[in-house]
Amino acid sequence: MNWDVEAGCQSIDPEVFFPDRPADRAAAAKAICRGCPVRTQCLEFAIDARLDHGVWGGLTGAERRSLRRSRQRRARRAATAA
Repeated sequence: MNWDVEAGCQSIDPEVFFPDRPADRAAAAKAICRGCPVRTQCLEFAIDARLDHGVWGGLTGAERRSLRRSRQRRARRAATAA
């Protein structure tokens, strides 16, 4: 099954998720994502694909970059502890 078929954003104008000024509409996009049944899959797709623009899985590009860095630090600590 393709997760994007179940996405809550299918019928929403993409401009909501890719605004000219991200701060302007991130809250609206995040609200849509909050109720989405495939939010986690969407977020993981965006992180894996290194998508830096738009709201995916309820996070902005900056938030996804921060999450990616946090995961990398955690993985490095776990590797050195092993």
